[in-house]
Amino acid sequence: MRDVPPPEDLGEGLWSIPVPVPDNPIGFTHVYALPTPEGPVLIDTGWNHDTSWDALVSGLGKAGHTVDRVVGAVITHFHNDHSGLTGRLREASGAWIAMHPRDIDVLDRLSEHDPRERAASVIAQMTRAGFPDEDIEAFRASPTVFRPPARPDLALNDGERVPVTGLDLRAVWTPGHTPGHLCLHLPDRALLFTGDHVLPRITPHVGQFPLDSPEGDPLGDFLTAQAGIGGLPDADRLLCLPSHETRFTDLPGRTRRIVSHHEERLTAMAALLSQGPTTLWELTSRLEWRRPWEHMRITARHMAASETAAHLRTLEERNLAARKGPMDLPRWVAVDRSHRPE
Repeated sequence: MRDVPPPEDLGEGLWSIPVPVPDNPIGFTHVYALPTPEGPVLIDTGWNHDTSWDALVSGLGKAGHTVDRVVGAVITHFHNDHSGLTGRLREASGAWIAMHPRDIDVLDRLSEHDPRERAASVIAQMTRAGFPDEDIEAFRASPTVFRPPARPDLALNDGERVPVTGLDLRAVWTPGHTPGHLCLHLPDRALLFTGDHVLPRITPHVGQFPLDSPEGDPLGDFLTAQAGIGGLPDADRLLCLPSHETRFTDLPGRTRRIVSHHEERLTAMAALLSQGPTTLWELTSRLEWRRPWEHMRITARHMAASETAAHLRTLEERNLAARKGPMDLPRWVAVDRSHRPE
């Protein structure tokens, strides 16, 4: 568990409020509070926990606000460490909650099924991915599924201005980490709130859900969005405020490094595929991870498999990989692009 730093005055009424994520290696999420004539607007809310709520309320107090005066919150994406307190915030203040429509759609689909149904779906996906029985039983014994937060009130599309007086804060759609991930651009102060899309030292998780879905290309979307955000007209002079880690500059350089990391990962996967057909689990377990595969918990292995699946989808889109075999246990193979039919 990382130490949670104190709230920080970033000047001109902007505050960073680190909101803890208890019992989680993430440690905390930076929630940002911006002043407006109508009241403070938040970027993200933090994890749904009493400790997290207390930190948010206390941080707002240090910034000179009370929680009941919050006018709205823009959520960079639907993950719980960013959106978990939306319902509690709305109850306390009447604040509106804004999110990109693609992420609102995800929440609506998740809400159509109860946690048992979604856990059963994950188990079915793991079975088709080739996970061994002991991993499947470990997940079955302690299923971990996402619990959707309160549904947002407002849909905020790419390029739209946050609907509050005196704040020229604009949405930049950056899909990949989630389908509707948003960065927020404050051009008059040369600030960019990057959410999880661009982090200074690590790369965010980009996964394929369901694991074996042949639709979409989240990693391809993510790489395109990296190039897009790095190509903003004023990108080289922006101060970037991420949801985790520390503030940073040189946005174009950081986005290039993130893209390069994933291109290296794609090359490594293509090389492994050239050795013969492989299930998703086999390929995932052969890759290098920050933590050794044998030391990963089952939830981490599932997330690793989703990331591998996203890379496989990009390789399929580039015609460098193809899935073969039965639908109940597909295998991926390398595509020989040097072959030309006579």
